[in-house]
Amino acid sequence: MSQSSSFLQRGLRHPSFVLGSLLTLVLLSCALLSLFWTPWSPSAMNMDARLLEPSAQFWMGTDAYGRDVLSQIMVGARNSIAVGVVAVGIGLCAGVTLGLVAAALRGWVEEVIMRLSDFTFAFPAILLAIMMTAVFGPSMVNAIIAIGIFNIPTFARITRASANAIWGREYILAARACGKNRVSITLQHVLPNILGVLTVQATIQFALAILAEAALSYLGLGTQPPQPSWGRMLSDAQTLMFQAPLLAVFPGVAIALSVLGLNLLGDGLRDLMDPRLRRQR
Repeated sequence: MSQSSSFLQRGLRHPSFVLGSLLTLVLLSCALLSLFWTPWSPSAMNMDARLLEPSAQFWMGTDAYGRDVLSQIMVGARNSIAVGVVAVGIGLCAGVTLGLVAAALRGWVEEVIMRLSDFTFAFPAILLAIMMTAVFGPSMVNAIIAIGIFNIPTFARITRASANAIWGREYILAARACGKNRVSITLQHVLPNILGVLTVQATIQFALAILAEAALSYLGLGTQPPQPSWGRMLSDAQTLMFQAPLLAVFPGVAIALSVLGLNLLGDGLRDLMDPRLRRQR
């Protein structure tokens, strides 16, 4: 039996992995579908159709400007995924590189990198976004950069800890005895053996990036009009809670299910990739 089929069979018996995969698939499907089709234009305003309840014409109703809520939810999913992918990509590229360098060189290099990571943790994504907004103005790009910078120390710490464990293995000592330098050992032996840990962490950070983007947009620091955003939809709905409470329910549920799905997927991948838990399933 191949490793891929064995992994799939074990995954189908793991409730968290199955539920997380289904919720993530729904998120990706909505985002992909919005590239080609939405029930209505997400930015088209119709004041004659404002604050309509869900119906056959508008499946999730309309907002205060007569815009279709379902269309905004679908396009908002696309924007959230775009922010998450780029922000996590920034954290992966920079953080993994720094973590591998710290584990390979050790000494004062490792100490400097880890202290810089500690310093970066003092500036969460929202605070970084506020600082960048004060200088460059609010935008999706600034939100991505702020979330990406916040992801760097997380990946650096995870990579450094996992790589240090690999550097103590016997086959690494054998590779060093054969004359391989630290760069070759890192790329050929260390990095491939920590990809599973990085994949799980990337999934979890993806969920946190979506949540951070929604929070920044809610504060007016993230995605700007006319681009739809789940966070800004929540912000717009808070003044209409008694007139149209569903305006806050739909984007709130979208955020909750997306974050839940990615977290469950990450937990499932962690269990399936852990050799100790693998023998139990």
